[in-house]
Amino acid sequence: MKTRSIEKVTPPGTPHFVGNGFRVHNFIPGTSTMKRMDPFIMLDYNSKYNFPPTDKPKGVGVHPHRGFETVTIAYKGRVEHGDSAGGGGIIGEGDVQWMTAASGVLHKEFHETEWSKTGGEFQMVQLWVNLPAKDKMSPPKYQAISNLEIPKVPLADNTGEVEVIAGEYNGNKGPASTFSPIHMYNVKLKKGAKTQLTLPENYTTALLMVEGDAKVNDSTETPQDHFIMFSNDGDTFTVEALTDTTMLVLSGAPLNEPIAAHGPFVMNTQEELIEAFQDFNTGKFGYLED
Repeated sequence: MKTRSIEKVTPPGTPHFVGNGFRVHNFIPGTSTMKRMDPFIMLDYNSKYNFPPTDKPKGVGVHPHRGFETVTIAYKGRVEHGDSAGGGGIIGEGDVQWMTAASGVLHKEFHETEWSKTGGEFQMVQLWVNLPAKDKMSPPKYQAISNLEIPKVPLADNTGEVEVIAGEYNGNKGPASTFSPIHMYNVKLKKGAKTQLTLPENYTTALLMVEGDAKVNDSTETPQDHFIMFSNDGDTFTVEALTDTTMLVLSGAPLNEPIAAHGPFVMNTQEELIEAFQDFNTGKFGYLED
């Protein structure tokens, strides 16, 4: 085993709103290119933000996607999802929604109606995971993953746990079905706890500090809301919690395929992008009420 070095530590940049319900810092492709972060092609992080009560839920109205998957991880607050393929539901703290847009869907996301009436602290991650070329035009699907389904693997001496959303950790498999090899964990450590994670050297690997502060590889202090990108020069790294800590760990096998991206479409060629816009404009993505 060889220690994986840190390529870059990125603080949260100036936030912007997606719709009127998601106040996000963009880390991918903001910190690096889609190609470098392959298969993770977008990461928007809604750090803790207090939304006031409202009778009209805030969010993002109907919009299209093709060629990838959207993964929304809820840390605080509740989100309601709907898409033109019939997928939909509500996720709350600890839950995950995994939408495969693939050949094309219309999609909307809003704060859940009842939660909106009281408002409160809201914290979410939305990640886009690219699809292999052979799967980009497959049928859309939707996975609603409740926190109860996610294995929670205890660490030694009751110092924390690893929630396995996708892939596997110490023989425990996550419930998410993926089209390419991906490990996705929430790692929760108590103050003073230290753990080592081993992931394939060739996988694109990154870490988002969702809660608390930590020291990575015994040297790099990483405050809350910071993003670490690792180099592909080793297979292990260590994390020591300086406070009670929650971190999102992402590690995936690069697809190593051409990326042609424009707005809500991520394909392999410009011709496929043009076709995506034509199909959307001619109603081939179905119908979804705003």
